[in-house]
Amino acid sequence: MRQRFFVVLMFLFVGVGAGIAQQGFLKGKITDKTTGEELVGAAVVVDGTTLGTITNFMGEYMMPPLDAGTYTIRVQYISYDPQVFNEVIIKAGEETQLDIQLKSATMDIEEVQVVAKVNRESETILLMDQKKAEVIKESIGAKQLSTMGVSDAAGATTKISGVTKNEGSGDIYIRGLGDRYLSTTMNGLPIPSDDVEKKNIDLNMFSTDVIKNVGISKTYSVGTYADQSSGNVDVTSKTFSEKITLGLKTGSSTNVLQSGVWDNFKTTQNYQDLKFGSYDQPYKTSDAIQNQSWGTDKRSLPLGYEMSLSAGKKFKFFEKDLSVFVTASHESGAEYREGSFQKYRMNSKSNSFTDVENFKSKINTTALLNLAYDFSASSNINFNSLLVLKTVDELYERGRNGEGFVRDQDPKETEAFSRDQNLKETKMFINQLVGSHLIGKNKVKWALGYNTVSADEPNRIRNEVNIFDNGVQFAYVGDFQQRRSFQNIKDKELNGYLKDELNFVDEGNKKLKLSFGANFRMKERDFDAQYFGVRAKGEVFTAPSIDDLDAILLDKSLYGTSSTDLRIREGKLDNYSANLDVYAGFLNATFQMNKLSGSLGVRYEKDELDVNWDVTNYVGRIGSISNSYDNILPALNLKYQLSEKGALRFAASKTITLPEFKELAPFEYVSPTGRVTKGNPDLKNSENYNFDLKWELYPNAKNLVSLTGFYKMIKDPINRAQTRGSSGYFYFANTGEQADVYGLEFETRFSIIKAETTGTPSLNMVVNATKMWFNQDLLEEFQYNSKTETDLQGAAGFICNGSLSFSNNKEKKFVATLTGNYSSDKIYALGAPESFTYSNTLFNNEIVEKGFVTLDLVLSKKLSDRISMKLSGKNLLNPKIEQTQKIEPVSGESSNEVVSSYKKGINLSIGVSINLN
Repeated sequence: MRQRFFVVLMFLFVGVGAGIAQQGFLKGKITDKTTGEELVGAAVVVDGTTLGTITNFMGEYMMPPLDAGTYTIRVQYISYDPQVFNEVIIKAGEETQLDIQLKSATMDIEEVQVVAKVNRESETILLMDQKKAEVIKESIGAKQLSTMGVSDAAGATTKISGVTKNEGSGDIYIRGLGDRYLSTTMNGLPIPSDDVEKKNIDLNMFSTDVIKNVGISKTYSVGTYADQSSGNVDVTSKTFSEKITLGLKTGSSTNVLQSGVWDNFKTTQNYQDLKFGSYDQPYKTSDAIQNQSWGTDKRSLPLGYEMSLSAGKKFKFFEKDLSVFVTASHESGAEYREGSFQKYRMNSKSNSFTDVENFKSKINTTALLNLAYDFSASSNINFNSLLVLKTVDELYERGRNGEGFVRDQDPKETEAFSRDQNLKETKMFINQLVGSHLIGKNKVKWALGYNTVSADEPNRIRNEVNIFDNGVQFAYVGDFQQRRSFQNIKDKELNGYLKDELNFVDEGNKKLKLSFGANFRMKERDFDAQYFGVRAKGEVFTAPSIDDLDAILLDKSLYGTSSTDLRIREGKLDNYSANLDVYAGFLNATFQMNKLSGSLGVRYEKDELDVNWDVTNYVGRIGSISNSYDNILPALNLKYQLSEKGALRFAASKTITLPEFKELAPFEYVSPTGRVTKGNPDLKNSENYNFDLKWELYPNAKNLVSLTGFYKMIKDPINRAQTRGSSGYFYFANTGEQADVYGLEFETRFSIIKAETTGTPSLNMVVNATKMWFNQDLLEEFQYNSKTETDLQGAAGFICNGSLSFSNNKEKKFVATLTGNYSSDKIYALGAPESFTYSNTLFNNEIVEKGFVTLDLVLSKKLSDRISMKLSGKNLLNPKIEQTQKIEPVSGESSNEVVSSYKKGINLSIGVSINLN
C-alpha cells in the first residue's frame, strides 16, 4: 500500500500548482449599518455578470481573481437595501479592500455564482446550496443543530426528510433503506466502519463540535462511488474560526437517576482498568480465566459530562494566509435500560427473560485539526486530521429474578441466568489532504485520504448458569458456557480523487461545463477472534450466588483433566482478511439552456473484492472468495425552472450494492442477547435503478415547500433473514429476484410569526414526511406458510420529522426548539421456513420493530456577549422500543408476541458555552 500511496500522490500533484495567473483581488467585510453585526451570505457580484461570491461566517468575502481594471460592484443581501460601487479599481498583483455597511430593507436575493469559500453552517446558506445543487440534496448546518440540541451526526440526519435512525442498532435508514444501501463520506472522501456488523461508520462518533454541516444526496452523481442506492451521507468538518470557545455540559437520564440504579450503577470487570478512556488490559485473555474476577464492578456518580474547546488563528506564510483551527472534546455518559427478551423457534418459545438489565458507560474523545493555506483567492489546500477514541463498557444481565427460561438447558430449563460483560474500544484516525485550483477556465479539485481503524473487544466475559435454592450451578449444554473471548479488527484505507471542470460556455442563461476525473479506494481488513471456555458440571460445582462465581472459577485447585474437574478449552483462532479495490473514471456534462439545466454523466467502475477465512463454524474451516465487478453506470439529473422561485427536477441513475466483508465471511458473532449473526459466502451483489421527480418552491431565502415521488428497482436484494434449522441464526441472503420501492416525500419550512425588525419574536416550523410502499418477491427457499412476497428488511412505511422554533431575536437571544420524529413499523429480520418440506407448518415469522414517536425540547439563552446557556430534554415521551413476532402454532390461536422491549429514559442536560476572546 505504501508504494501505491506515493504513485497516486505524484499523480495528483503533477501540474496542479502551476499556471495560476497573476491578477488583482477584491476583499472586505460586510456588516449591518445599525448593529455592526457580520452579515453571513451577503452577495458581492461584478455588476452585469454572474461572477461573484458570498460572505463567510465572519462577514468576510474574497472575490475571485479579476483582471486589472475598473469595475462596478453590486452588494445585496436579504432584507437589506442593495449598494452599487462604481469605479472600483483592481490592480495587478494587489488586494483592494472594500468594507461595506448595509441598511435594513426588504428584498429577495438574486442568484449568483458561488466561487469562493463560504461557511456552510447557517440554514440560509445551505438552503441556497440545496436550491442550486445539481442533485437532489438536503443539508443541516451546525447552527441549526445547536438550536435543536443535536449532539452528533446520527441525530443530525434524522432532521432531514425521509431519514430515520434505528434505536436498537443506531443504523441510519434513508427512504427506508438501511446500512448496505447507503454510503458515508467525510468531506467527500469515504471513511471506514468501526463495527464488523456494519458497512458505515457509527455516526454517533461525530460530535457536533467537529461538524460544519451534514448533507444527504438522495440522487446519484457519477463523480461519487457507486455502492449506494438510497443516498450518500457527507459530514463536512469544521474549518477556521477565530473564536476561542469553551463548552461545559452535564446531564443524566431518568433511568439512571432512579433509586437502585444511581447508587448501584454496575459496570463490567474491565471498567476499573480504564485510564482516561483507554483500556489497559491487566492479563491476556487466556490468563484472565484463573486470575481475574468473573464478577461485575460498580461506578460511583454515573453523571454524564462533556468538555470541549475550539480555537483558530490566522498567520502570514509567504505573504499568504495560513489558518489553523483546532477543536477537541471529551465526554462521558451512562445509560440504563430495563426490559424483556424472548426467542421463538417454529412458533414455540425457546427462551424467555422478563427482567433484562443493560448498563452502559460511554467515553468519547474527539479531536479535529484543520490547516488551510490560500495560495490565492482561487487556489487553496486543506489538511484535515480527525482522531476519535471511543470506549463503550456494556453489562447485560437477564434472569436475576429467577424467572428465566432456556429450552433444553442443563442442569435445568427454568431459573436460567446469563451475563455478558463487554468493553468495545475503537480508535479511528482520519487524514485528508484536499486541494482546489482555478487555472484559467479550469477548476481542478483533488483529494487524498488515509484512514486507520482499530476496533477491539479485548476481554469479553460471558456466563450462563441456573439458580438453585442452595446456590448456582453452571450450565453446560454445548459445554464451556463460562467463557472469555477477544476480537480485533484492523482496517486501513487509501482513497482519493482527481477532478477537472472545464467551462465552455458561460453566457447569461446558456452554460456548458464538462467535468471528468477518476477516484479510487484501496481498503484492507484483518480480523481475528478467539474464545477460552471453562467446563463446569453443575452437579459437581455449586457457587454461592450469581454474584460470587469466583468462589468456583478462581479456585485453581478445582482445575484438572478428569471429567469431574474444571477444564479449560482454548478455542481455535478465527480470522479473516479482506481487500476491496475500487478504480473508477467518470465524465459528466453540466448544462443550462434558458430554464432547463442539468447534467448527464457516465461512470465506469471496477470493484475487486477478496475475502479469505479460517473460522470454526465453516465446513473445513478454510475458504476464500474472489469477486470482480465491472459496471458502466449512467446518471441523469434535470432541473426546469418554473419560475424565479420554483423548479421541477428529474433524476435517473443506476447504482450497485456490494456485499460487505462481514456479510461474506462466515464468522458467527453472538450479541449480548444471544442472537447469532453470520456471513454468507454465496451472497451476490445487487443492481439498483433509481428514479426521482421533485417539485420545489423557495418563497424566500429561509422558506421551502417540496414534493418528491421516487421509485427504486433492486435486482437480487440483500436482506437479513433467519436461517433454517434449530440454530436460530441470522444471516445475509439474496432473498428474492427483485424488490420495488415506491415513495412520496413532502417537506416544508415556513414562518408562523415572521420577525419584521430586530427584537421582535419569530416562530418557525419545519415539517417533512415520507410515505413508502415496498414489495419483494421471495425465492422458493424463503417461502413459508403460503408467503411468496414481503417488505424489505429495515424499511419503514411512514416517516415524519418536525420542529417548531421560537426566538425573541433580541441582543440576548432566547431560542426554544421542539422537535419530533416518528418512524412506523419495519422488519428487523425476514422470516424463513424451518423445514423446506413442511414449510407451511414449520416456520418462523419475520421479526418486526414497532414504530414510535420521540420528542425533544431545547432551550438556549445568551446571557452576555461571551456566555450562553442551554437546557435540553430528549426523548420526553419515553416510548417503549419493541420488537414483535407473530406466533402461529399448529394448534391454537395465533398471537403477536413481544420478543424485545425496553425504554431509554428521558435525557436531561444543562450546558454553558463561553467565548474566551
